[in-house]
Amino acid sequence: MAKKSFMEQLINSPIAAKVGVPQGYPLRRYKQGEPLLHGPVVVGGEGRLRQALDTTLAGPYKLMKAEADTPRAGMVFDATGITAPEQLEQLFDFFQPQMRKVTDNARLVVIGTTPELLDDADARIAARALEGFTRSLAKEMRKAATVQLVYVDPAVDSANFQGVESTLRFLLSGKSAYVDAQVIRVTAAGADIPTDWDKPLAGRLAVVTGAARGIGAVIAEVLARDGAKVICIDIPQAGEGLTATANKVKGTALPLDVTDPRAAEEIAKHAEERHHQKVDILVHNAGVTRDKLLANMDESRWNMVQNINLVAPVRITEKMIELGALGDKPAVIGVSSTSGIAGNRGQTNYGTTKAGIIGFVDSLKDSLAALGGNINAVAPGFIETDMTAAMPTGPREIGRRANSMQQGGKPVDVAETVAYFASTSSTAVNGNTVRVCGQSILGA
Repeated sequence: MAKKSFMEQLINSPIAAKVGVPQGYPLRRYKQGEPLLHGPVVVGGEGRLRQALDTTLAGPYKLMKAEADTPRAGMVFDATGITAPEQLEQLFDFFQPQMRKVTDNARLVVIGTTPELLDDADARIAARALEGFTRSLAKEMRKAATVQLVYVDPAVDSANFQGVESTLRFLLSGKSAYVDAQVIRVTAAGADIPTDWDKPLAGRLAVVTGAARGIGAVIAEVLARDGAKVICIDIPQAGEGLTATANKVKGTALPLDVTDPRAAEEIAKHAEERHHQKVDILVHNAGVTRDKLLANMDESRWNMVQNINLVAPVRITEKMIELGALGDKPAVIGVSSTSGIAGNRGQTNYGTTKAGIIGFVDSLKDSLAALGGNINAVAPGFIETDMTAAMPTGPREIGRRANSMQQGGKPVDVAETVAYFASTSSTAVNGNTVRVCGQSILGA
């Protein structure tokens, strides 16, 4: 990371904080061996999932009653029982009395029923209203506390709840430190419960493109931490960094241009020859920027960004499916961006590809479900990398603070979300794009 300039040091100093420059509260990120949360969890609501919530959360968390005066680090509300607009008062009744009792880095989660799968008009209206509540409440939280909404398929009840557990564990932990005000949909597909939640990817073979440095390297590290074997891919020119990443994660390096028409065949061949198995996790992280206003952009800048960021992930995935090169319950993860959701000046080429990744996820979700797997995307906001460190001071500092966390995220925040998607415990999480942006003011 580049050395901080005098101006950057000043903006991030105690003096700046005293005159009102937002500094952001320290984020509590996941550390192996530490509890998922740093305090008890309160569970409320009387929906169809309440019994399963009590049972599931009682294992990894300490549960307490809402009336207690003890500070709480987590709150989970089952709103699946709210089936009419008049019943939304239940949100106020549960949350309002507790709002002054939450700790720093608290995790609040509302569980609702997926609106588009409901036939009753009142129930659909009430379910959709939960988005406005959670996103607004997230903007009221302080000291790095977050609020999320999980929509669960109406076919899921307390008897087949296992597909929801991985999402709860992710959101009620430091792994979601920079994920805020997100809506995650959980389908009725089955899911595996890991033998060891600390190694949920044990036995799985992962491919990570763009793994020589930055976010890609950290994704490889987190997947390996969670038990996966990793094939690290990057262009041949990045060979030194690629080898370093592969050695660090005890994986293998595959120098490869993802735009090569035979990329999928090369990946499948490497997986079979070096690891003797098919690819279980396919992470499309490789990407480039070539920013220019459209009026000043040349064809080469446009085509390079399209071919690397979007065309390659689509064609590689389609070919891997065609070849039968994906393993049991495969997980495909694309890397989108808030630029693809909100747009960004000078990034028509980049924004096009990152919105295209969201379309890629939506279009292939049924195909992956048919294979017993899933496909999702992560959309980073301002993440502290060498690239953002090289930005001019003004735009960089604005980017860092233009979110509810009032700070930039770290590559590990993106990697933790990828690892959450990659586990067979998350098979029911399919077709989602989750922003890792601290509830950026840009985008939905």
